Amino acid sequence: MEDKRILVVEDEEPIRQMMRFSLERAGFQVDESGDAREARLAIAEQAPDLVLLDWMLPGTSGIDFARELKTDESTRELPIIMVTARAEEENRVRGLDFGCDDYVIKPFSPSELVARIRAVLRRTLPGGAEQRMEVGGLVVDGAGQRVSADGKPVELGPTEYRLLAFFVGHPERVYTREQLLDRVWGRNVYVEERTVDVHILRLRKALAPHGYEHWVQTVRGSGYRFSTQS
Repeated sequence: MEDKRILVVEDEEPIRQMMRFSLERAGFQVDESGDAREARLAIAEQAPDLVLLDWMLPGTSGIDFARELKTDESTRELPIIMVTARAEEENRVRGLDFGCDDYVIKPFSPSELVARIRAVLRRTLPGGAEQRMEVGGLVVDGAGQRVSADGKPVELGPTEYRLLAFFVGHPERVYTREQLLDRVWGRNVYVEERTVDVHILRLRKALAPHGYEHWVQTVRGSGYRFSTQS
């Protein structure tokens, strides 16, 4: 994993250099950009495995750039960790709603930064179960990391894919948010349980055009369940 390429998008050079030093020390390859324009060029030249994106950037903001990346087919599955001084929950949820996979709040320690990057890469890079699972007309192709509904592709982000793959592999069982964080995100990932709710909503939204959103069910007071029964 430590040969993966990280793009740091940060306008403050001292912070950018600190990130580069910490990540290279951990074995990552690092590219740098001072704003969204430079980041676009860097991605076009050589696609990174993950983007560390500052919320406050000159010109195009980090949150707008994240939205841009997630709506472009060529970069929609590129993992993004938002780096922000905005600690309020609504801002963190906003970042997740726009497609970010995680966030780091300033000030942060180098070890926390590296741990979060490794955790996101573990859950977004290919290499999970390769079996083909099917329920009703919903098919999860582990080898190709694709999902289809009645033969039509379902567009999912990497976290939503892992969440659905887990659900399809464990139907009719209720899982708490904490259990889902452990099973889907990993035990060493430092995210709040509210993160699960955000990704559940995104998963349902992706399944809705195909009529399968009701299979991802909320069990009041307990958590979530995947079931074909109403």
